[in-house]
Amino acid sequence: MFSSLSKLTLARAALFQDAPVYVQFYVTSRCNLTCGQCNIIYANSDVRECTIDEIKLIADNFAAMGVAIVLLTGGEPFMRRDLPEIIRAFESRGVHVRMQTNGFASEEQIAQAVSAGGRDISISLDSLNPERQDKINGAFNNSWRQALKAIALFSRYLPQKNSFASLGCVLLPQNMGDIEDVIRFGTEISWFSSLVPVHVSDYAHPRGFRTFEQTLRFLPEELTVVDAVVERVRAMREEGFLLFDSDQYLDDIKRFVRNEPVSWRSRNKNVCDAPNLYFALLPNGEFAPCCDYRLGRSYPAYAGDFPAVYRSKAWRQEVARVTRACDGCMYGSYPEMSISMRYMAAKLQRVKTFLTSPPEKNWPLNYERLLELAEKIRGESRERLPSR
Repeated sequence: MFSSLSKLTLARAALFQDAPVYVQFYVTSRCNLTCGQCNIIYANSDVRECTIDEIKLIADNFAAMGVAIVLLTGGEPFMRRDLPEIIRAFESRGVHVRMQTNGFASEEQIAQAVSAGGRDISISLDSLNPERQDKINGAFNNSWRQALKAIALFSRYLPQKNSFASLGCVLLPQNMGDIEDVIRFGTEISWFSSLVPVHVSDYAHPRGFRTFEQTLRFLPEELTVVDAVVERVRAMREEGFLLFDSDQYLDDIKRFVRNEPVSWRSRNKNVCDAPNLYFALLPNGEFAPCCDYRLGRSYPAYAGDFPAVYRSKAWRQEVARVTRACDGCMYGSYPEMSISMRYMAAKLQRVKTFLTSPPEKNWPLNYERLLELAEKIRGESRERLPSR
């Protein structure tokens, strides 16, 4: 699944923690949902979108820098009609593409994305309860069913070998009792699951991705339920269920919801690994340390000197002023990338997941079969943790 370029960068990063493994590229701020836990569509609405010619220049620079993986996200990346061209621009240069979507893509769009080289997909799914998922998504009717239709289509068009599919699940006070069901469902359909705890801020401390919706904060009396969720999903992973998250990451979920310092940065002087291992791009192609912060100056990744800028000492000091002041996040990919490159157990877990022992896939699966599986899992007689 990974190109020679991606494998070389991953190997170097595993040894030295100084290779650009992963970039989150917010190709658009447009979205067809208004999920309460997400603020990025508003935070990035002040910048234009890159043209396809600029994206090709970015892909040239990423290939020269040795970027291993670029996540195409948004907003909703399938809002861009030229998404297949964007995928092809990176894949043709040896940069592995990951796609993230809410599931509102047509069959034609999905087929074109896979044909262009997209073999790695994450679809948002927070519950097997249709009404609850629709409410989480901003009260959009049938958004849950649309996600399942997209899962069915990807399982039809993605090759069984050299592909990866996962469910991105946000841990909220409103869905704590649904997390186990989502992981069971994902395992039944040969999709991994990963958790991200909701990130909430306030207007006095705005950050790019974090929601301002205060009702999504965990209450003190709910923290023991979060602990129970974490320990249950950890046990499920040991039982063979397809959960992507590492032990270090799961432990830090407990700390994060309590507003305690997270530990995944402890092997780098309590600073994240941006920009050494990862960074973000705004829709206009400008560098950002992550999804929460921007730099004061503009550094477009399509500029001819961007690879040199990326390696320059003065620029890195400018980035460090931002990263050193951050108290840490739990945005899934950033912590897990640091953990994968700095903790041996997680490193071996990733090698097994992607290279040596990937699970067999029972694809294709049609939409009706997915509905049956979801109903079966929802109806199982099991003790379920309480949600708000």
